[in-house]
Amino acid sequence: MVGDMGIFKRSRGGASAAAAIGAFWEQWPGLRDSVEGSVQGSGGEGAGGTVPDEVRERLDELVRAVHPELTWELDAERRVLTLTGGGLAEARGAAERWRKKRPKRDPWTFHAARQPDPGRLEGRLALGDHDFDLSYVKFGMRVDQARARVDISAYHPDFLFVDDETRLKVAFRVLDWALGEDDVARWIGEVTIAVEPPIDSLPPSLLASVVEQIAEPFKEGAWLTGEGRTPRGHPAQLAVRFPLHRQDHPLCEVHVAVSLPYAHSNPDLLPVGSSASALREAEKRLDSLPGTVLALRETGDGRRVFHLYADPDSGALAELDQFAASWPEGRAKVESQPDPSWQALAPYRH
Repeated sequence: MVGDMGIFKRSRGGASAAAAIGAFWEQWPGLRDSVEGSVQGSGGEGAGGTVPDEVRERLDELVRAVHPELTWELDAERRVLTLTGGGLAEARGAAERWRKKRPKRDPWTFHAARQPDPGRLEGRLALGDHDFDLSYVKFGMRVDQARARVDISAYHPDFLFVDDETRLKVAFRVLDWALGEDDVARWIGEVTIAVEPPIDSLPPSLLASVVEQIAEPFKEGAWLTGEGRTPRGHPAQLAVRFPLHRQDHPLCEVHVAVSLPYAHSNPDLLPVGSSASALREAEKRLDSLPGTVLALRETGDGRRVFHLYADPDSGALAELDQFAASWPEGRAKVESQPDPSWQALAPYRH
């Protein structure tokens, strides 16, 4: 197996990214054939050292054009090619678009994030001048049920001899192999480094079962509600979808705020009667709109604002504009802006 990585300049604009993805898949068959020919020529042994330099260089160029923070990892023996953004949301979306354009009949498998690979947890990892025996890695695990997260304290005896950056690289690589890159982002909270074995530490191979236990109550999802005050001092109502994971909606990179005024309200300016009913129906429609995810709703001062994230290529933005134009209780407003990291939700997230 070989993992080749690079960090590159960012391609600009959706059209450029689409062209870069098209160029990748146009040239992929020739690159694939070169890789497979090299493996066969080496007697079918491990792929390490079998990828020709010119193929590596061309893959670097093609991947950097898709997104600068993407790296590629290739397993020629198992015919698997993975692009990974290392947990960066914008890069994850670019990788997903790349994967969706893959040739349907290609004999290889393509992933847009690192997959679990428990067999690697007992192997070795070379970083710089140091070679880590991963069988010595231990995790202290602290479960936070309220946040649906597991905080990790990572230990390896060789952490005494390397810098913090290398320590974290080891920890996150082991986490990726234990859970897969997307589940690390979904369920892992704070990651710290320990130079002494944590109390009640466990091998990384048990992390998946711990995560499965904390994830079980949240399979259906729910809405967390709260109350506050509007800038004008009136009562406000808030509801946030929980848990809401960016990795479950990799293409939804545009934040959309749909603001709906309502005609009928109580003295606190909260909706009542037919307006409350109309808003419930509006929410059902928005929650089922393809290419979007409804994340948050805010109500107060005679207006309800629905916050969604949309796939810009899905046609959902045009549908939201049409929906707002047809709203019968006042002038609705739709505002949208790119937000691949979902920063607009940061004040409301755990």
